[in-house]
Amino acid sequence: MPLDLNHPDIREGVAKLCAEFPGPYWRKLDREMAYPAEFVRALTDAGYLSAMIPEEYGGAGLGISAAVAILEEIHRAGCNAGACHAQMYTMGTVLRHGSAAQKSTYLPQIASGALRLQAFGVTEPTSGTDTTALKTTARREGDRYIVNGQKIWTSRAEHSDLMVLLARTTPLADVAKKTDGLSVLLVDMRTAKPGALTIRPIRTMMNHSTTEVFFDNLEVPTANLIGEEGKGFRYILAGMNAERILIASECIGDAKWFIEKASSYAKERVVFGRPIGQNQGIQFPIAKAYADMRAAELMLHEAARLYEAGENPGEESNLAKMLAADASWAAAEACVQTFGGFGFAEEYDVERKFRETRLYRVAPISTNLVLSYLSEHVLGMPRSY
Repeated sequence: MPLDLNHPDIREGVAKLCAEFPGPYWRKLDREMAYPAEFVRALTDAGYLSAMIPEEYGGAGLGISAAVAILEEIHRAGCNAGACHAQMYTMGTVLRHGSAAQKSTYLPQIASGALRLQAFGVTEPTSGTDTTALKTTARREGDRYIVNGQKIWTSRAEHSDLMVLLARTTPLADVAKKTDGLSVLLVDMRTAKPGALTIRPIRTMMNHSTTEVFFDNLEVPTANLIGEEGKGFRYILAGMNAERILIASECIGDAKWFIEKASSYAKERVVFGRPIGQNQGIQFPIAKAYADMRAAELMLHEAARLYEAGENPGEESNLAKMLAADASWAAAEACVQTFGGFGFAEEYDVERKFRETRLYRVAPISTNLVLSYLSEHVLGMPRSY
């Protein structure tokens, strides 16, 4: 039976919820660089953020296609899921690799909203996407790990109770492969002693609540080790395909928002006695953006289909993320060009969404690294880095 990616009931429900959070709500947050706490609470209460958590732990027990529908509709409505999307893929690390005690302790509370798992501590200032070169260490002392180091671009750390943290538990010089010796810890940031955990916000061109985090002898119980010690790199990799699929769905939603906004304005805006949408110079970029979006959407559906069937679609997930990010950016460009000067005015929301969607050609993985992956793992060319 073919996978139904439409989920019309879910899409309708998300659209109704998002209608309660129109442009003025997001503009105010954007000016103040504030977190959309009310929006995240509404999504949590409606059960959308726990869509992929199994029913036995209080979630809806749905597949990734449902999450795709949720995130796409949020962005199509002009809202931004960047404040909370991480929960959908970070909780997968606990679900797939956590102990029975960890799952029974944390997942029901994450599903209900009693706990937030939004922070994902992987990237560091000196290593960037070279994850195996990270320098944050977790030294075992009896029944606890002592964590020291620094993470950057750890979004939502200020608005999360828990963090999935990747740290080196065996020195790089002592492992046979550089991917060995990395471990995943579930950090309860509420229990950190004074001075052991410092979070510093980073102001960026979009309101993404990102931070840098410093660890100074932070104590984490060994009971919070996820899976086996030293095997953490593969656990993190396992969640990256889901992350790429979900980010791609947001980009598709953004692209649809831009295309709908631009085509509507092109029909209404009259210059020189005719709608500007009558001019091919306006029509064609919007139509081309639509074509790009539809092609990327098909790749997204294929990636989600394979993932939901239990496969590990590295090629399709990376392609979906890259093509969708490119499509959303092309749609954003066409929209700004269609609006002209008004595209830069805050009240139309175009400039805000323009800034927000630009992020995804860089994060969570840049276009160049996707191309490197395809070159090496799909086309069999020599590794370039």
